[in-house]
Amino acid sequence: MITIPYRVRKELDIKVGTKLLVQVEGNKIVLIKKTGNITSLGLKTGRKITEEEINETKREAEREIGSGYFHPLIPKS
Repeated sequence: MITIPYRVRKELDIKVGTKLLVQVEGNKIVLIKKTGNITSLGLKTGRKITEEEINETKREAEREIGSGYFHPLIPKS
């Protein structure tokens, strides 16, 4: 969890629910307020993923949530 200082939130009109893009640049964490759709961010994308890959990822997530494990940064014990 990161607390963004009040002056920064006010200047950028960041409220609860505002979407932020997180990027790592060297030893810095950069937060970018998301506006518009994702294409407006000018991100370079990797390879295309298939519908089957999306469905398999969803199934894996459902299995993990059903087992009580769902945090992507905490490994299963």
